[in-house]
Amino acid sequence: MVLADSKLGFGLLRLPRKGLSYDWKGIGRMVDRFMELGGNYFDTCPTYLNGASEEGIRRCVAMRKPRESFRVADKLPGYQCGGSADCKRALERALTSCGVDYFDVYMLHWLNGAHYRMAQQHGQFEFLQEAKAAGLARRIGFSYHDNAELLARILDDHPEVDVVQLQVNYLDWDTPGIESRACYETCVQHGKKVIVMEPLKGGSLAQIPAAARSVLATIHPDWSPADWALRFAQTLPQVEVCLSGMTALSEVNANCQPFEPLDAAEIEVLLGIRSAVAGRTAVPCTGCGYCLPHCPQGIPIPTYFGMLNEIARHPEEGWKVGPAYARTCATSPTPSECIECRACEAHCPQGISVSTRLKDVVRKLG
Repeated sequence: MVLADSKLGFGLLRLPRKGLSYDWKGIGRMVDRFMELGGNYFDTCPTYLNGASEEGIRRCVAMRKPRESFRVADKLPGYQCGGSADCKRALERALTSCGVDYFDVYMLHWLNGAHYRMAQQHGQFEFLQEAKAAGLARRIGFSYHDNAELLARILDDHPEVDVVQLQVNYLDWDTPGIESRACYETCVQHGKKVIVMEPLKGGSLAQIPAAARSVLATIHPDWSPADWALRFAQTLPQVEVCLSGMTALSEVNANCQPFEPLDAAEIEVLLGIRSAVAGRTAVPCTGCGYCLPHCPQGIPIPTYFGMLNEIARHPEEGWKVGPAYARTCATSPTPSECIECRACEAHCPQGISVSTRLKDVVRKLG
């Protein structure tokens, strides 16, 4: 069965581990299956998994597949760069790390107000154009985490970009601070194709409350909650690629189903269950890990937030979460060791008040 009209892409932000390393053989099998089913788009970034994401592209894709058979999107962390010389070094390093001689899509990573000012100051959009002219990037753009008003200004200032990578899912469709709908519509108005990230919101939309799940099952009993969420993003006409951070072969098989777009009535049903889904999510963490390098205490923040969400969604299974929490606290810094420096919060795409929510973890689990 080959993907038909699917927009699914493989995001390498979350990869399965094997012991202290990554399960490269298992990841290779996932890549093989994804491509057997018709997929060919892979997304990475130098900052993902401390470089292991790009290593995964090189080991599991570039060294094993003909270059014309796959597409790779990578990103320039402009907030770590100055002018053209820094950007050039970053691009050359990324090409080497991924084992390719050009990127199909090359983007500025994680634009928001502060990062956009840096990009403007250091001519980073001009660098993207130079990379495209030199054949090192087929298309250019940026990944984005801010409001629709700023997005409109960026696209007015830089009509040369080809694509915008946005967080789009049905839960965040009208969420203040993320503004999935408004940002998507801004791209439509400017004629820019959209690459979707977090369609499952870090996997949380694959594990929705039973009441919400039953509503969806009355319409399509053979669709999983993840099917609904992925179809929502892929149904949007301006969406070109919908990324899924798959971590197991079973997820590849499940997500690579023939695509059936939602109709207007199905979209209304999906939007109608948002309050039930949000009500069972304690903290809107997607597990991206952007906070981790900036915590001076080394607290595994996403791990603790994942446990808090598990308790919120399945309170009857607290007996399972409690021992896992105790083991994590025994081997890692605990939530109560947070010094409230808030360094992590400046790097959270979801705008979470991390120090405050870590106190919730202590109250609930500690």
